[in-house]
Amino acid sequence: MKINQLSKLTNVLSKTIRYYEDVGLLPKASRNSNGYREYRSSDVDNLIFIRRCRELQIPLEKIKILIQVQTDTSSSCSEVDLLIKQQLENVRETINELSLLEKTLHTLAKSCSNDIVGECEILKNLKQ
Repeated sequence: MKINQLSKLTNVLSKTIRYYEDVGLLPKASRNSNGYREYRSSDVDNLIFIRRCRELQIPLEKIKILIQVQTDTSSSCSEVDLLIKQQLENVRETINELSLLEKTLHTLAKSCSNDIVGECEILKNLKQ
């Protein structure tokens, strides 16, 4: 199948598919005589896996690891478990940071009842 078909099947932009090839997440596609990339059905599964990992905000270098560990189906999944636990911790840290950001912005938004920039408490607080 051509890249536009793969894109439609996986809901991943063609540009992104080419990028994933360039960085080694997807194997390089074979080329037809006219130079067009030709993809296999296994590329659909791989790309859906990659897209799903990206939806979980897993970094590309970690996705590479997740792809590599699948080559030995009898090995321990401890590396996978650890990677997902680390990603969960990263998400929790981000949630905490966003919560603090929300509180700070809420405080700033409530700090000014003036209508004149020269008396704006928000701007004064941002200068401290």
